[in-house]
Amino acid sequence: MAKAGGKGVNLKDKLDGNELDLSLSDLNEIPVKELAALPKATILDLSCNNLTSLPSDFCSLTHLVKLDLSKNQLQQLPSDFGRLVNLQHLDLLNNRLVMLPVSFAQLKNLKWLDLKDNPLDPTLAKVAGDCLDEKQCKQAAIRVLQHMKTIQSEQDRERQRRLQAEREMEKKREAEQRAREAQERELRRREKAEEKERRRREYDALRAARQEMETQTKKESSEIPKLSSVSHPSQLPRQRRSWFQALLKLLLLIFLCAVSTVAVCRVTELQHQSLCISVNALYENVVTALQSHKIVQNVLHQNSQQ
Repeated sequence: MAKAGGKGVNLKDKLDGNELDLSLSDLNEIPVKELAALPKATILDLSCNNLTSLPSDFCSLTHLVKLDLSKNQLQQLPSDFGRLVNLQHLDLLNNRLVMLPVSFAQLKNLKWLDLKDNPLDPTLAKVAGDCLDEKQCKQAAIRVLQHMKTIQSEQDRERQRRLQAEREMEKKREAEQRAREAQERELRRREKAEEKERRRREYDALRAARQEMETQTKKESSEIPKLSSVSHPSQLPRQRRSWFQALLKLLLLIFLCAVSTVAVCRVTELQHQSLCISVNALYENVVTALQSHKIVQNVLHQNSQQ
């Protein structure tokens, strides 16, 4: 049900054949769902109401052939108004329209149009002209359709130019991106090559240093036997003297130890110990032997003199 003056209205009661008259119904909005349920109502009269706009789903009423929206307060038509492709007669008298949607150019079956008493754009008003009789209204439909087609073509061309410009810009960006990526790859390749070259030089320098060290070591090793053979004759007496001095020091140390032991065993109270008794006995035997040796030497000396 549609609302009219606050009261429910049955649309079927308004239907006369294929014509539905909702004029002077005090409508603030259009009952689109109810109208869609009456596809045989190809002529719709919505004049003399309080409509300020058309809902977007109004353009789904593609069965409409004749539409009267005169004497309302419409400020604009839906952007997809061109979906009403079967529309042949359109009355927009006495509204507040300034421009028509570009899709208006798709109303290829439109034969009659009245745009009088609207604050139209001057160019559109000049194209529409007057609609004072049947002939002028038909010419208005033809001229306005042609005008809107021209605008649509211009917009399409402009859209194509924008799309072309966007595609070219995108190609340019892609080319720049590829160039940057190529530069980055070249830079990475160059850096990698430089790093490889640096490491190669370091390796060559390290290998050269190692070879130099090995060469120096071999040279020193080959010189050592020569030095040893040259220095051996002069070092031999020195080595012998060293061994002789060490032997004398050892004998002197043993002699000092023996004298100290004898002195301790003969002078101190330790002389009664078993060890000291043996040492004293050994000492007396040695002294006796030395004295006998001295006597023998004297006898031999005397005999030699005789």
